[in-house]
Amino acid sequence: MSIFPYEPDSPEGLAARWVQWAAAIGPFRNPILDPTGRHAHRRQPDDVWFLAGCFGGNVERRCTVPAGRPLFFPAFNMWCPDGTYIPPLPAATGEAHVDQVPHPVNTIDVAELFDVRGAFLNPVTRRRRRVPMRVWGIWARVDPLAPGPHTVAFAGTDGHGFHVAATYQLQVA
Repeated sequence: MSIFPYEPDSPEGLAARWVQWAAAIGPFRNPILDPTGRHAHRRQPDDVWFLAGCFGGNVERRCTVPAGRPLFFPAFNMWCPDGTYIPPLPAATGEAHVDQVPHPVNTIDVAELFDVRGAFLNPVTRRRRRVPMRVWGIWARVDPLAPGPHTVAFAGTDGHGFHVAATYQLQVA
C-alpha cells in the first residue's frame, strides 16, 4: 500500500516529493552528491524543478531549467526513515536568493508518514525497498523564472555549527 497523504503541489507534498526524487537516484548520479550540476536533470517531474542542496559545506552548480517551471528546494532539511520522529530545531535557519534578491523561505514539517522507494545505495534511504519517511526543513518555492541566465543561492544551518550552501547558475530555456 502506498502512502502519500498530501496534495502533490502543497508545501508538504512538494517537500515529500523532493525526498522521493532524491531517493530515486543512485549514488553515482544523485543531484545531492553532484559537484557540478551535471546530474540536476535526473528524474525531474513535469510540473516543478527540484534543486538539491548538499550534505554539508558549499557547492556550486550549473544547469538548464525548462521555461515555465517553478523551482522548489531546501535551504536546510532533515529526513528520517522508518517513522523516526524529527524533533524541533528552534535554532535552525535558512535563506534563499534569486538573482541576489532575498526570496522567502518557509518551514515545512511533513510529520505524517509518506512512502519513499529509493534506488540502490541512494543517499536518502540507502535501499530499494519502500521506506516510510518524514521530512522537516526550511524550503523555498520560486515561481517560473524568465528565460535567460539566473543565479539561485540558498543556505541553512542547524544553529549548532552544521551548515549547507548551494549556488546554482541556471539557464532557463
